Amino acid sequence: MRKLFTAIVILFALLSVHAQVVSKIAFGSCISQNKPQDIWYKVVEQQPDLFVFCGDNIYGDTEDMNVLQQKYDLLGSKPGYVELKKKTKVIATWDDHDYGKNDGGKEYKMKEESKKVFLKFFEEPDTSSRWKHKGIYHSYFFGEKGKTLQVIVLDTRTFRDKLVRVRLDLDCKGPYIKLNSKHKTFLGDEQWSWLEDELKKPADLRLIVSSTQFLVDFNGWEAWVNMPRERERMMQLIEKTKASRVFFVSGDVHYSELSRLKRENGYAIYDLTSSGMTHGHSCDGGNKYRVKDQLYMKPNYGLISIDWLNKNIHLEIKDEQNNTPIHQVVPFSEISF
Repeated sequence: MRKLFTAIVILFALLSVHAQVVSKIAFGSCISQNKPQDIWYKVVEQQPDLFVFCGDNIYGDTEDMNVLQQKYDLLGSKPGYVELKKKTKVIATWDDHDYGKNDGGKEYKMKEESKKVFLKFFEEPDTSSRWKHKGIYHSYFFGEKGKTLQVIVLDTRTFRDKLVRVRLDLDCKGPYIKLNSKHKTFLGDEQWSWLEDELKKPADLRLIVSSTQFLVDFNGWEAWVNMPRERERMMQLIEKTKASRVFFVSGDVHYSELSRLKRENGYAIYDLTSSGMTHGHSCDGGNKYRVKDQLYMKPNYGLISIDWLNKNIHLEIKDEQNNTPIHQVVPFSEISF
């Protein structure tokens, strides 16, 4: 029965692939609806096949859904964003501020109402499974045989256990501690089970979108490392499913960096963080996984160019003038078993 189910899942994945081959993906996070957003025109100049919102797409921070809708409407009225939507497919996940509560997790009581506003704004089709299950996690397939891209959009808010806040007096360090309990979760059982099935589907390249950083040294701010068992579970799941060519993008922190962790089996995990599109930060909390000198503190967006012929990925951060302060070429072989 399990083999039959797996076969059906794989067949469905093949049937649901978008025909367009995706070779260029732009992404970003942390977008204040009250600030100028001319950076959208720079994104459009790159002619991406896809744009991915990584969260904090607006700063909602409210339990009033009318207020939340009004703030989304401000984003939707920005001329640059209107131009992007005319030319580029847009997909999204959320982070805490557009979810509705700063640093919020499953304790946020308006999560279902906020989800409806989110899915409506991003024009999620009525037939989408996102309307049918809790949370907003989802998976998209693009391309053709030999050039199939899977984009896995995680929900790191709806199911996440509440973090524990303490006072820290160190510069640029956040208020939270690590939660090592095996009973604490980032994604929740339902989403973990779904993710395992997704990683078993055939794909030539996989992009996992996480609103908070997947690879960062512990610094007290929100990140996967605050629940180290959950981060290790993710890496073990990738290994268990033999899901080659997986890499991560993330946002949240108001600066950008490229992080890399090489596993004992030789598999390298990359996390390209782009944050924020309308504002930066004055300091970072440090990160031992950061690729040397790959840090940028001013407004930016991320760009991923896939060279299907030569089998490599160009990971870039672009500034407001389309300069490239961060750039790394990653061969497919480095992120393959």
